[in-house]
Amino acid sequence: MSQTTLADATGTSAPPDPKVSARRWWILGIIGIAQLMVVLDATIVNIALPSAQQDLGFTDGNRQWIVTAYALAFASLLLLGGRIADLFGRKPAFLIGVAGFAGASVLGGASTSFGMLVTARALQGVFGALLAPAALSLLNTTFTDAKERAKAFSVYGAIAGAGGAVGLLLGGLLTDALDWRWTLYVNLVFAVAAFVGGWILLSSHRDAAGAKLDLPGTVLVSAGLFSLVYGFSNAETHDWSSPQTWGFLAAGAVLLSAFTWWQTRAKHPLLPMRVLLDRDRAASFVTVLITGAGMFGVFLFLTYYLQLNLGFSPTRTGVAFLPMMAALMVMAQISTTVLVPRIGPKIVIPAGFAVAAVGMAWLTGIGLDSGFATHVLPQLLLIGAGLGAVMPPAMALATSGIAAEDAGVASATVNTMQQVGGSIGTALLNTLAASAATSYLAGRNPADKLNQAQATIESYTTAFWWSAGFFAAGAVIAFLLYRRGAVRQDPGAAPVVHM
Repeated sequence: MSQTTLADATGTSAPPDPKVSARRWWILGIIGIAQLMVVLDATIVNIALPSAQQDLGFTDGNRQWIVTAYALAFASLLLLGGRIADLFGRKPAFLIGVAGFAGASVLGGASTSFGMLVTARALQGVFGALLAPAALSLLNTTFTDAKERAKAFSVYGAIAGAGGAVGLLLGGLLTDALDWRWTLYVNLVFAVAAFVGGWILLSSHRDAAGAKLDLPGTVLVSAGLFSLVYGFSNAETHDWSSPQTWGFLAAGAVLLSAFTWWQTRAKHPLLPMRVLLDRDRAASFVTVLITGAGMFGVFLFLTYYLQLNLGFSPTRTGVAFLPMMAALMVMAQISTTVLVPRIGPKIVIPAGFAVAAVGMAWLTGIGLDSGFATHVLPQLLLIGAGLGAVMPPAMALATSGIAAEDAGVASATVNTMQQVGGSIGTALLNTLAASAATSYLAGRNPADKLNQAQATIESYTTAFWWSAGFFAAGAVIAFLLYRRGAVRQDPGAAPVVHM
């Protein structure tokens, strides 16, 4: 087929609940708050890590576990969390996720030891894995009109794309003005608003109440994703030849292959193959994966450059990302409400990737004497605009036309792709950047401060080049996978699966 046909977002021909329709924009607000809380938590703690380390007295080697504990729990349990939302209801999944995330945040803020903080971060990941897919599936089943759905997903996609930068800004402000603990306590503010709003506005409905939880599939995919993320995390602190790296990566690949095989035979599969068989949906999953890997180069290495080389404070560093966020949010509206409905994702999403790739390649021109206004700001605007044309449309297409009983697990798959992509980007770019710095210092005096500074620039630009490569590859892959033609929504159709 040359044209993409998207079924009603609920996947059924039943009319939407009029009570839900009347309050849908308020529901979007609480979903946005919850999503922002989960997304910014991936970066807000990063800026506070030096202060937390000094306060609690843990080593540099242990520092990574503050980030890794969250990522491991979140990534490995996302599909389970999404299926729980389908089986037992999205409202209870959402409310339990919000309340649990808030409780874990309070525990983390009150930490008196390294172990307590790591435990809290892991618990945040557990409840985040329940909350994130519930939020996205609620959005998918609340907005059924094509135009309104496009607007809603432009907002949601902008939050997902810019949330990391918001975390950097908020983390800097809270660390500078108050204390590192407030980067965790602040989640209470978001959680109270999301919980009260969800309690009042959301309705209880179990779309897959007749199905059962696929326990073998749950064990296989959770263990597989855990091994995959853990293996990539070990690549940062171990060599790629270490058994703790390649061993876990190999185990993850075997377990996920076994999970895929089992899903074709299970009576009540955790991730039904019908979710993956739509060509545009599969393309969107790959798009989210690549975007997650490439965005890491923007946030982490540019944060290092701004603070260590240009001398920015944590707060000023966060403010420096605001123009990128603004460009992303503007383009999110344009891409989802105007461009994709008219000319289709096959043109828009590859073009967005290409623009982001140019911005990343341009960013490799930074040096020791570069200025923010001339060597960073224009590139950030370009990257933001490019990603705004990629992330929101991909997220919308990844859950469009999905049956209501599969909305949770489809939403979880989106979040899983983003999380695994980020883990891949973290491992690869950190390793490549470290190798570039080492190569630069070979044959030079490593004690010379100028050589050290230039070596860090080499590490940053290497990471930027690879991020540009990720985005360029994304442009090619998206162009090959997405169908031609504008998106057409048939509000009365049953879910369509394209083979």
